[in-house]
Amino acid sequence: MKFTAKQISELVNGLIEGDPDVTIHKVSKIEQGEPGSISFLSNPLYTQYIYKTEASIVIVNKSFVPEHPVKATLVRVNSAEVAFAKLLELYNQIKDNKKGISRQCFIAESAKLGENPYVGEFAYIGENTQIGNNVKIHPQVYIGDNTQIGDNTILYPGVKIYSDIVIGKNCIFHAGVVIGSDGFRFAPQNEGNKKIPQIGNVVIEDDVEMGANCAIDRATLGSTIIRKGVKFDNLVHIAHNCEIGENTYIAAATGIAGSTKLGKNCLISGHVSMAPHLTIADNTSMGGATGVSKSLTKPGLSYLGAPAMEVSKFRRSIVHFRNLPEIVERIEKLEKEHKQK
Repeated sequence: MKFTAKQISELVNGLIEGDPDVTIHKVSKIEQGEPGSISFLSNPLYTQYIYKTEASIVIVNKSFVPEHPVKATLVRVNSAEVAFAKLLELYNQIKDNKKGISRQCFIAESAKLGENPYVGEFAYIGENTQIGNNVKIHPQVYIGDNTQIGDNTILYPGVKIYSDIVIGKNCIFHAGVVIGSDGFRFAPQNEGNKKIPQIGNVVIEDDVEMGANCAIDRATLGSTIIRKGVKFDNLVHIAHNCEIGENTYIAAATGIAGSTKLGKNCLISGHVSMAPHLTIADNTSMGGATGVSKSLTKPGLSYLGAPAMEVSKFRRSIVHFRNLPEIVERIEKLEKEHKQK
């Protein structure tokens, strides 16, 4: 689709400087701008590129004062970054606005689909499954029996949803996400470890987003629960019977062991690991590679290290750790002098 500078300015409530009829059909970085593309300038470090960019339209702050001639048509707004984000959102909606049901998919007769669905090639929808309105199911998605999916949810290619799962509205699952695989639980016996059946499910509330290749295990009994507004980066693993509090953010390569419960509004950095059966308080923050072996029950604190320590204690400790060889050398010298007396 093509848009004119005039149409763009109306969408972002901006003022045009230049040709209102110039058209664009794609977006670009300002330093890599091409004719027919739109970009933006917000960070002053990139100002140099606006004078040589080939982008047809550039969104700028109203406060921007050019020091040299600018070839591109400018659209002035209160915040170039916010306006460009709005355009990207609209662009994404247009790009992903697929509808219709492919002849090459399978939908069980007992399944129920809402209005305006999209079901791509080789998707599978099982028995007694209920799909809400405007749900987008991309190619090679698998949805097991007795699963519920709310309105406006998007399942990107290769997502696998096992049976008996409950998923809310406005969720986004990126390629390779697996919801409802068995929890990792075995009972030691003389003849070897015996697998414990996992007969619970997973409940995911509204407005949850998961990056590529996340894995959420079903509960042994009851439910593994992901509360509303939770956001996962790629490669996050949530084990059986965990509960992730609302509006918690978890970065890539984090693993949370079984039956651990995170509070609301937590910020978990990459490569964090948590032991089973822990309780993590609301508004907890964890730096990269933090290892949590005990419950953290005081809300609003930040942690680093393995085992996890409050940030202030960790920073004091790391100073001593770096000086540990010199400290040991001094102690050995003192012990040697003491023995000689």
